[in-house]
Amino acid sequence: MRNRLSSMHSSDRSTEVKTMMSTAAIVATLACTAALSGCSSEKTSSQSPSQSATGKTSYTFGLANQQESVTFPAALAKGAKAKAAQLGVKIVDLDSQGDQAKQASQVQDLIAQKVNGIVLVPLSPGPAQALADQAAAAGIPIGTAHGYVGANQDVNTPYAKLKFVIDENELGAGATAGAMAIKAVPNGGKVAVISGSAGFVENTTRVTKFKAALAAAGAGKYKIVATQPGDWTKEKGQSACQNILAATPDIKLFYTLSDDMAVGCATAVKSAGSKAKIIGLGGSAAGIAAIKSGAVYGTVCYKPADEGAMAVQMMYDSVTGKLTGPPKTNFYDSPGITAANVNSCTPQW
Repeated sequence: MRNRLSSMHSSDRSTEVKTMMSTAAIVATLACTAALSGCSSEKTSSQSPSQSATGKTSYTFGLANQQESVTFPAALAKGAKAKAAQLGVKIVDLDSQGDQAKQASQVQDLIAQKVNGIVLVPLSPGPAQALADQAAAAGIPIGTAHGYVGANQDVNTPYAKLKFVIDENELGAGATAGAMAIKAVPNGGKVAVISGSAGFVENTTRVTKFKAALAAAGAGKYKIVATQPGDWTKEKGQSACQNILAATPDIKLFYTLSDDMAVGCATAVKSAGSKAKIIGLGGSAAGIAAIKSGAVYGTVCYKPADEGAMAVQMMYDSVTGKLTGPPKTNFYDSPGITAANVNSCTPQW
């Protein structure tokens, strides 16, 4: 997803963004665009909110999304639009289709339109910082959902030019997955991790506290013996698990960083006659169905539609003066889900 070099994605932050341009290339693109448009150092105010026939103030927000052919960002957009309709806000929804240069151009377009606020679903933290800088210089509030901005990935200190950050608690999700793993395989054993595509920050954030939870259960009780990429997809998740089982048939648990890969892994486990448990991440429709069927042990319930709604609400609060002060990172609740509580996670993607 998200710095999603989804979500992400997501889901996950998931089959997101297959190819990325370098940060340097994007910054150059932005500089070129600025030169062509004759930008000056003076700030350009966002468009004034209009008055409807009833005298109610009307706002226009831009949504610069990742890739809406992917279910996670598509659900985020759906939630954003639903909340905007409740608030009487117009949404200009722009889909970058996983193209960093296209997202840069689209944010430039939103700035030129002088929208009242921009919700950015960033593809990568470095280029996203340049976009946040440009929006702030134009006097347009900007906040992010499903991702971070800038080199500093400390959730406690968001990039200063943002109004807010809304994201999944990726570190917390890893800790939740680790706790489920200990319950799934209480006697310990060999563990394998199926990561996403190379370059995604989730490959680190979703694993850090998972490993810590296993280590805390007892020295040597759980041993991570293999890590292979599944590229966020069902097919490659299946292939990665097949390869690991061929080399290490006594694997006790697979931790896959997305539900799609978990579903693929379940096919490999069944074909090999393995009894390995599988934990995914995301709370997708496919993941929840696999838990109900018994093919997957558990997942962490992510809620992209709620996230999109929160982002629009926070942008509305920002432009109406209800949200002030330095930016903060906001998380929504993302509980662990097993067969025992599977009906408590209604899939949003």
